Amino acid sequence: MKCECPAQHAHNAWEKARQLAPPPKPPALHFYMPAMPSMRLIRALDMAWWRYRRRWLFRRHILPLLAYDDHVLLDIGHCREDILWANQLPLKVDAIHALEARQKKRQVQQA
Repeated sequence: MKCECPAQHAHNAWEKARQLAPPPKPPALHFYMPAMPSMRLIRALDMAWWRYRRRWLFRRHILPLLAYDDHVLLDIGHCREDILWANQLPLKVDAIHALEARQKKRQVQQA
């Protein structure tokens, strides 16, 4: 079993949650087969699945960070209130991207 310091474990959890990239857009077809579903439907289903997976990764890797001390969270650049705020966002909003944007905004305000 690995023995990591809490800051390193928190940083690794954050990196694991960020790994899932959005699905590529479907290619433009030169012809349309009548039995084939529309590309907009395929894209909508892909994006819905991606949003579900991103929220699952957020809950799996980021929410357990709340068990750590506030100093450890500050070491990786987050605070407890931001993580709780991102957890309350609607499912259509990517919580990981919103949390990163809020972190950058906080860094700009502090500088």
